[in-house]
Formats: sequence, C-alpha cells, structure tokens
Amino acid sequence: MVNVAVIDYDMGNLHSACKGLEKAGAIPKITNSPQDILAADAVVLPGVGAFDPAMRHIRERKLEETIKRAAREKPFLGICLGLQILFDSSEEGTERGLGIIPGTVRRFRSEPNIAIPQMGWNQLEFIQPQDELWQDLPPNPYVYFVHSFYVEPKEPKINSAMVTHGSQTVTAAIARDNLVAVQFHPEKSSDNGLKILANFVTRVKNKQNLVAHS
Repeated sequence: MVNVAVIDYDMGNLHSACKGLEKAGAIPKITNSPQDILAADAVVLPGVGAFDPAMRHIRERKLEETIKRAAREKPFLGICLGLQILFDSSEEGTERGLGIIPGTVRRFRSEPNIAIPQMGWNQLEFIQPQDELWQDLPPNPYVYFVHSFYVEPKEPKINSAMVTHGSQTVTAAIARDNLVAVQFHPEKSSDNGLKILANFVTRVKNKQNLVAHS
C-alpha cells in the first residue's frame, strides 16, 4: 500500500485531492505534522488561493524545512498553488517562496478575447512525453485549470507539459528527479486526471520495489 501525506496548510479543499488519490489506490492522510510528512511513502502539496497567504501559513506552521526535505527525498507532487510556491517568488505578492525550483511566478498578460483567470478545460502539450506521469494518456489530453498566474522556471528543461492560453504558451507541469508538479487540478480532470494520479501512485510503488530489491 502507498501512504501519501497530503500537506494541510489551510489553503484549499484537500478532500477532493484525497478522494482522487484514494481512487488511484493510495491511502492519503491530511496532516501538518512534520513527523507524518517525513514518514509517508510520498507527499502531495495541494493548494488553492494566493501566494503570500500560502507562504505565511507554511511558515507559521513551521513546515518550510519539512517540505524542502520531502521534496528532496520522497516522491512529491505539487498541485496548482502547490506548484507555484515551490518557486522563488511571485508577481502576485512579496513573500519569498520555498525556492525549491529556481524561477518566478508570472501573471498572464491581458489580451483581447481571453479570460483571466484561465478557468476550465484546456489541452496539455507534452514536453517530456516519456514521463511516468503521462503514461497511457491520449495525445494532448484535456485537464481542468483555474489560474491567473503561471510558473516560469529558470531551467526550461524541467518543463514536462505546456498549455496555451490566448497567444501565451506557459508551463503546465514540471518534472525534476523525484519531484513533479502541475498547474491544473488532476482531481477535477475526470478520467485523465485520475489516470495522472494513478500514474503518480505507480511511480511510488516502483520506487518501493526498487528499494525492496536493492
């Protein structure tokens, strides 16, 4: 079985993420305990809302170093705001981000005939189609987005998928070593989203098997 710590820092509906993970075959536990987070087989950092309150809540709960350690040591999935706060800073606010991924969070430029936030279904453009997260998905699958800001990594090679909104093509997912993070909401993305969560759980099981046979 795969035990997944879902980090609770009071930013968003954690239960929908947990339901998606349960359907994917994991045992999720909502927690803000450093001990529970570091004892889990994998870690999910979800989030809905604004950058600055998120970082303040994390620091108030003394979770910053725990999250950084988990991102180094464990299969790790960031979702939506949980992707953005991995970065150094955001145009949305003034708080310092976690700095796990070098780069900045940018705001969509206003254009005629596009909505900000981007809210609804859009198609992924895979940059790393071989990534385990995308296995057995259709080409350019539709997933569900709700965001006004997007991440801009300093190292474009960590981009795993992109999305186009108006004339802007921006990062939809990143992958680096054991860490993956997505701007969209897999738990709201119907069968494609459940498959992505199942692929994450499979990634964790594969790591467990490697450790067991090493």
